[in-house]
Amino acid sequence: MISIGEARRTLKFITQLTQSVGDEIAKKSSQRKRISFKGEIDLVTQFDREAQQMIVDALGRKYSQYGILSEEDVNRDTGGPIRWIVDPLDGTTNFAHGLPIWAISIGLEVEQDILLGAVYDPTRCEMFSAIRKYGAYLNGKKIHVSKTKRLEHSLLVTGFPYDIRRSKQNNLRQFSDFAVRARAVRRLGSAALDLCYTACGRFDGYWELKLSPWDQAAGSLILREAGGRVTDFAGREFDIYGDEVLGTNGHIHRPMMRVLNRTAPRVRK
Repeated sequence: MISIGEARRTLKFITQLTQSVGDEIAKKSSQRKRISFKGEIDLVTQFDREAQQMIVDALGRKYSQYGILSEEDVNRDTGGPIRWIVDPLDGTTNFAHGLPIWAISIGLEVEQDILLGAVYDPTRCEMFSAIRKYGAYLNGKKIHVSKTKRLEHSLLVTGFPYDIRRSKQNNLRQFSDFAVRARAVRRLGSAALDLCYTACGRFDGYWELKLSPWDQAAGSLILREAGGRVTDFAGREFDIYGDEVLGTNGHIHRPMMRVLNRTAPRVRK
C-alpha cells in the first residue's frame, strides 16, 4: 500500500516534525508548568497539549487521509487502514520535574502493523528511527542490540503502571526478582526511550505492564529493526494494544520470560 520510496519520504517528514516540535518544547522547558492530573500520578502539562497541537496540525495538513490516535484525547478515524500513533511528550512526570529524560514519539500504523516510526530526545539531540524491514537508526547511523548473552550480566529497565497505588497487578515483585538476578535494573520514566535504548544496546532487556499504544508503537518497531525481540511475557506475538511488553536483545529473552512467568500477574480485562 505504501512503497519504500514513499515510506522514506514520510519518515523524513516525521523526523523533521518531531525534531522541530521537540526543540521548541525544550526551549520552553524551564518555564512554569501548569500541571493537571489524568490519574493519581498521571500528569499532563500545557506543553504536552502544545506539542500535540503542533504535531496533529502538521500531520493533518500533510496527510489528511490518515487517521490519528494521540495520547491527549485525540482520536481521528478516517475509516481507512492507516493512522498515526502519537505520544507528544513521553515522560511527562520527568518533564514536569525538570528531569531531562523525555521524548516525542510518532509511529505510522498500516493495516494493524507499524510501518515506520521516530522517537526524538531533544535534551540529547538523539533521533531514533526505523522503517519495517529496513533497519533502525540513531542520528542516521545504523544501530543494533547488545550481544550480552547472560541475564546476570545484563542491564535491564522497566517502568511502573499508573495504577500502582491501587492495583495488585503491578511489577514490583518482578523488579525485585530481576534486581537480584541481573547486573542492575533501572527505571527512566519514558517507555519510548526504554525501547530505543534497548535497541541501541544501552540496555539488554526491558519489560513493562499496562502501557498505551502511543507509548510503544514507534519504539517497539525500532527495537525489532535493531535485531531485538519483542513479545508479551509468554513469548506470544506482541500487540501495541496489549497489556504486556518484553523487549530484549534476543539472547536473554527466554531467561527473562522464565522470571516473568514465575511472578508476573495476569492483567484482567
